[in-house]
Amino acid sequence: MRLFAALIPPPAVAAELAAALAPVRRMPGAADLRWTAREGWHFTLAFLGEVPDEVRPGLDERLARAARRHGPHELRLAAGGRFGDRTLWIGAEGDLRGLSHLADSVRAGARRAGAPPAEEHGFRAHLTLARTPRGRAAHLGPYAEALADFRGTPWTADRVSLVASFLPRSGVPGEQPRYETVREFHLSGPDAPGDDDSGSGDAPRDSGEGPRDSREGPRDSDAGRAGSDG
Repeated sequence: MRLFAALIPPPAVAAELAAALAPVRRMPGAADLRWTAREGWHFTLAFLGEVPDEVRPGLDERLARAARRHGPHELRLAAGGRFGDRTLWIGAEGDLRGLSHLADSVRAGARRAGAPPAEEHGFRAHLTLARTPRGRAAHLGPYAEALADFRGTPWTADRVSLVASFLPRSGVPGEQPRYETVREFHLSGPDAPGDDDSGSGDAPRDSGEGPRDSREGPRDSDAGRAGSDG
């Protein structure tokens, strides 16, 4: 099963973003982009790829352990950005350092369970809104600028979702992956640096930062993650 671990904004937060995004989607050229469906919006903590069935019990145990050692995080959706002219995203404000620690713990736990994450970069909080279809040219700057001042209502991220990603099979242009949450792990404890699942020998890289102030970053965090839109 193709899996990733993520934080999923609550419905009211997603509805608020959808309302702000509506005029952006009416901008010139927007119809040519591949927009992520609202039900696919999430912040990816770790993309795990294909996970064998026999690995799942250990993975669930490790993720539950990581979640128990971190408390809820206060966040808000904020400020549009882009990875070049490939990916348009919305960022986050709030407890980004704590969120980075959580991502590190989740990734380390997955590695120890035998489901090493595909990411080769530090965590960067972003929610993918749209991508430029392959073979087409687009300039995403105007869309990112239109969302630059967006600040959503604060919300509490209190659980990690383990999500299955089912890739399109129909061949219909524009069809998107289907997502199904298979487990949830509640963030039930205070952050405890040095007491998480990323102990010695598997130390994570803590960037301690969210999206940079620049509206365009040189690293494309979505590269190689066709099954995860976050």
